[in-house]
Amino acid sequence: MIWVETVVNGMLLGGLYALVGLGLGYAFGVMKIVNVAQGDFIVAAAFLGVFLVPWTPVHPLLVIVPVAIVSFVFGIILQRTMINRVLGQDQIPQILLTFGMAIVLRNAMVEIYGANSQSIDVGNLRFMGFDVLGLRLGVLPVVILGIAVALFAALHLWMRHSRMGRIIRATADDHQVVQLSGVNYRRVYGIAMGIALALSAVAGVLLAMRGSFTPYSGADRLLIAFEVVVIGGLGSFWGMFAGGLILGVTQLVALKLDPSSGLMWGHLMFLVILFLSPNGIAGLVRR
Repeated sequence: MIWVETVVNGMLLGGLYALVGLGLGYAFGVMKIVNVAQGDFIVAAAFLGVFLVPWTPVHPLLVIVPVAIVSFVFGIILQRTMINRVLGQDQIPQILLTFGMAIVLRNAMVEIYGANSQSIDVGNLRFMGFDVLGLRLGVLPVVILGIAVALFAALHLWMRHSRMGRIIRATADDHQVVQLSGVNYRRVYGIAMGIALALSAVAGVLLAMRGSFTPYSGADRLLIAFEVVVIGGLGSFWGMFAGGLILGVTQLVALKLDPSSGLMWGHLMFLVILFLSPNGIAGLVRR
């Protein structure tokens, strides 16, 4: 049963990994922008959660809401004032701009919060567990997986069935054609970036609840996000979700077998899937 428990816990961790990659994959799928600052935005959201928790008179889990709202507004402002100016066929200016943002964010967080590790205190929730079918599971990881599934499902349904969702999909397909219907694609891009940063903010707060972080943790978060997106395949929400599960299960199983180099096997799994199917799991399914 210990291996079954390891796999299940890996899936719980993978749900969080999938959420880490969702914002990056969404921004690239809509605007074709490689946001190198994604990991630092996630860490900045975690720090915002740490700041707001003492001022929130409710359970720390609900701090996700104001952090996501602030990140959504910030994403719209960021897209309209800076990123829209470098959009085009050449992705080098986009990468340089977001790389500069990452450096500024990282140094600002060090200046404000210092280099010490931080976490969000969720009280006894972090240590609570329950038994099901002979398995011992933590309450917090199960709650995090539930939030991840709910966000994936909500975004999937909203993109398919809402008017704005259809506009965003049409803009992602061809932003020049939608202008013939009176759509301002730059405003649509602003909303899309707001959504991407809001999703990343939720992931950042949940990561801060599950473990610790520092201002320098952005690189690790960015690596996880890239691996999830590549394993799952661009353009597929549920492909990215499956990519997160694969990455989480691989890491925990490998850590059980070899604690000294277990994390390496997650990266090797990424390389294997990239070699077998450059379009990720979604590409394999389409075949």
